Amino acid sequence: MFTKILIANRGEIAVRVIKTCRRLGIATVVVYSDADAGSLAVEMADETVHIGASPAAQSYLVADKIIAACKSTGAQAVHPGFGFLSENAGFAQRCADEGIVFIGPNPGAISAMGDKIESKKFAQAAGVSCVPGHIGEIADTVEAVRIAEEIGYPVMIKASAGGGGKGIRVAWSRQDVEEGFPAVRAEAKSSFGDDRIFLEKFIESPRHIEIQVLGDKHGNVVHLFERECSIQRRNQKVIEEAPSPLLDEATRAAMGAQAVALAKAVKYDSAGTVEFVAGQDKSFFFLEMNTRLQVEHPVTELITGLDLVEQMIRSAWGEALAFAQKDLKINGWAIESRIYAEDPYRKFLPSIGRLVRYAPPAEGQHEGYTVRNDAGVREGDEISMYYDPMISKLCSWAPTRLAAIDGMGRALEDFHIEGLGQNIPFLAAVMDEDRFRSGDLATSYIKDQFPDGFQGTEPTQAQLDILTAVGAAMQRVYAARARSSASGLMGQPRDEWVVAVGHAKRRVKVSGENGEVTVDLLDADRALTLSDIVWRPGQPVFRARLDGQAFTVQVAPAAEGFTIRHRAAKARVLVLTPRSAELHDKLPARQAADTSKLVLSPMPGLVVSMDVAPGQQVREGEVVCVLEAMKMQNIIRAERDGAVKAVNAKPGDPVAADEVLVEFA
Repeated sequence: MFTKILIANRGEIAVRVIKTCRRLGIATVVVYSDADAGSLAVEMADETVHIGASPAAQSYLVADKIIAACKSTGAQAVHPGFGFLSENAGFAQRCADEGIVFIGPNPGAISAMGDKIESKKFAQAAGVSCVPGHIGEIADTVEAVRIAEEIGYPVMIKASAGGGGKGIRVAWSRQDVEEGFPAVRAEAKSSFGDDRIFLEKFIESPRHIEIQVLGDKHGNVVHLFERECSIQRRNQKVIEEAPSPLLDEATRAAMGAQAVALAKAVKYDSAGTVEFVAGQDKSFFFLEMNTRLQVEHPVTELITGLDLVEQMIRSAWGEALAFAQKDLKINGWAIESRIYAEDPYRKFLPSIGRLVRYAPPAEGQHEGYTVRNDAGVREGDEISMYYDPMISKLCSWAPTRLAAIDGMGRALEDFHIEGLGQNIPFLAAVMDEDRFRSGDLATSYIKDQFPDGFQGTEPTQAQLDILTAVGAAMQRVYAARARSSASGLMGQPRDEWVVAVGHAKRRVKVSGENGEVTVDLLDADRALTLSDIVWRPGQPVFRARLDGQAFTVQVAPAAEGFTIRHRAAKARVLVLTPRSAELHDKLPARQAADTSKLVLSPMPGLVVSMDVAPGQQVREGEVVCVLEAMKMQNIIRAERDGAVKAVNAKPGDPVAADEVLVEFA
């Protein structure tokens, strides 16, 4: 077995590979850029090598630097992770030429299937049904428009070397192609060092189902069943699960057999994924093959008991698979939620910053479910604008799908992050939705369920009880402290309050202590009992049981009460005296600031272009500027007609969220 492996990647996947190597007794080398000098992966590795500046094109994408790091450290093999050079056939061949083992498929398989254009040509020649499209390189925007109109809108603009949701956009019109083609080309060049683009028909409301395959160098290939990856946003997977709620045994076997046949045809000898577009009628056809480890591989590991990183290493060493297809079985159900540094309340725009607090749920067995959290960050780390904004991959496993969903909901409750925007409330909202729980999925799910964007959810009756009880219990503690501080004696705190959650006001009487509190709802003739309370003033998380049911909420003090969030339901919870409650009803509503004449930066990022100048007349919908953050370009448009009064940023400027970019007269 290898004695030293170099990991040509960063963040979560680098940490993931290190953990398996440690278990196998293999030393690790991690390469790092300027931005990653203090990262967890660098801390955990046995050796480290600095390879350049923060932009990936100057560090992680430079093959010469990776090869040099291998030679200087004596690493026998390279694990490329996902993204960067993981699907670069030239890099795999370069490793072979230099006597370094590439832990992934052979260069021929990568060339045949890893390149999106070539894979479709190969699949067509092999008789595999493919999505209609233009299978070939496209020279420029003019040609892209012509091809798009021949195919018929909507079309998908895709980077040939793309992956991970980068370098891909849907165009519904000529204007979308004219704007999207150069943007995708720029993203592809930045992310993959390859700006070749192709077009294919966009199939509306399909399901995205992929088959995990695993091969060795002796001609053996098996599939490890499927993953459902239909919950996507901007073609980036958000929630994945294994197995799929759509497939029956016959369809699963047929899809798996086709994936294995395709892999064998190209002599595939590592972990890889064959992706399919599936209809609700269980029809399916080939989309593409990812010749690398997938971000969502943990859900497959959870239902099969296999370590895919270990299997890749063993295959690269030359070992034959230790199992056949008949030995593999599905055990239970697994869900993965990608925790992203993004603001779901602001159209999911990237949110760069420092993890002021980072407290993930405890891994391992809980009440009826198991939690796994794959992360490459710690409290205090910074999420950089140079790379993908994923913070961690939170997974739950349980014997059944609904139990796994419930386990994920509880795990998301227990996940606490401060310092930047994150999508935990949104993920929790999906776990609670009837449509998701029923398994009625499609790649248009997020657009269908949240057509106006995500604004959180209104508290259910059960959540209203939680918010009321927690607010009352916290107020009781603060009131007791205030009386003690004022008199020098503990004293008896007030026990009757009015708790206001939004427009709902409830008269309550609070009693109890020592970790158990009873909240009598005086107008409803029932009581709420909080037990096993884990919280003290200053803590941002409140854990307890309400009438025996475990829950966790995120809490923060606010004027006359608290801000409390349970899953996707966030509310200002006021705890008032009866007299204060009467006076609150007479207060006028606060007026929002007028920003109608301002174009604000929706996120922190870098100005790529500024397309207007002072004095220019601008129409609603016209491009004002383009911002880039985390390898994605975002077009900012005018929301009204008007004349430009001032321009406050220029290309190359870094900008913060809500910074004024342009002012209208």
